[in-house]
Amino acid sequence: MSTAFDFTPLYSSMIGVDRMIDRVETALRNPAGGSYPPYDIEKTGENAYRISLALAGFAPDELEVTAEPNLLVVKGHRRADPTLEERTFLHRGLALRAFERRFELADYVVVKDAVHAHGVLSIELAREVPEALKPRQVRIAHDADRAALAPKPGKVRKAA
Repeated sequence: MSTAFDFTPLYSSMIGVDRMIDRVETALRNPAGGSYPPYDIEKTGENAYRISLALAGFAPDELEVTAEPNLLVVKGHRRADPTLEERTFLHRGLALRAFERRFELADYVVVKDAVHAHGVLSIELAREVPEALKPRQVRIAHDADRAALAPKPGKVRKAA
């Protein structure tokens, strides 16, 4: 089932949302890309997140985590195991195929850490807004302050 959304009304009241809307539309067009490997995304704090991927059978050196601006890529490549040909499986349920999973990251979300333990790769992320972009109080000057700061007639200020 496909649902179409019309984001046009947002353009009339929000400036600069075109990039965000492009990401939403891309995500809606391209679902998560299958179900392998299974993963969880959880919010662990006000500006903290964790992605946990179930990677049974993968060793840490067979995994690659790459952080790019606004993108996290997790890849897994199994080394060739010659003993698999010699073994007889009655049921083979562990998917040991290579994979690549991509996660779009919002602005200022950065990868802090990645840990592989007990068949689960946990990736810690945090939203770190630069100080220059955080809200700040703007001092409101009074007319008297403005008059004191204005240059006096007849006096020339020297450049520093």
